[in-house]
Amino acid sequence: MLPCMYKQLFGIDCPLCGAQRSLAAALQGNFAESFSLYPPLVPVLLLIFLSLLWLISKKIVSRKFLVPYAWTVLVIVMISYTVKMIIHHSLTT
Repeated sequence: MLPCMYKQLFGIDCPLCGAQRSLAAALQGNFAESFSLYPPLVPVLLLIFLSLLWLISKKIVSRKFLVPYAWTVLVIVMISYTVKMIIHHSLTT
């Protein structure tokens, strides 16, 4: 797996930490493990896919849909990250 530069610089996980391991687990069919490693994987992958479609043709995916969806995914990622950091903090203290 590629190292996380954010974690190396600041010593804490970034909001995407766990996504690589989660994707690897999902590709191996370990969906429960994938979800436990990085819960927002599916919305993030869908956002990437929809963004690529939007780049190919603005008619396939509209900006009116993509922008609110991107904000929704950001909120999901940040909620997941916040919960992860709270759990990590409670386990280390």
